[in-house]
Amino acid sequence: MITCFIRYQIDPTKKAEFMEYAANWGQAIPRNGADLVGYYAPYEGSSTLAYGVYNIENLAEYEAYRERLAADPLGKENYEFAMKEKFILREDRCFLKLASGPHSKLAKL
Repeated sequence: MITCFIRYQIDPTKKAEFMEYAANWGQAIPRNGADLVGYYAPYEGSSTLAYGVYNIENLAEYEAYRERLAADPLGKENYEFAMKEKFILREDRCFLKLASGPHSKLAKL
């Protein structure tokens, strides 16, 4: 299992748009095969950083998931919404493996 962390830099005047975007992914991501941990929007402190976090089996499954997500009606609509409204200024993603143990069986792999 790997975890995808997405770091967004968002337009601070368009938090409501990001909230809508995040809510849409809350439906589309699990429906297309990833285990969504959640989307996190600015609350206190930085007004420009937001995050999305989900788990997926491996990078091969990630590629198949991305294809399903791009074909999903809500997924397509959400991609178009982000492009049209331009509330995402930058998006960075990385894939991490759980390393904290001993409580995690994954940490032993």
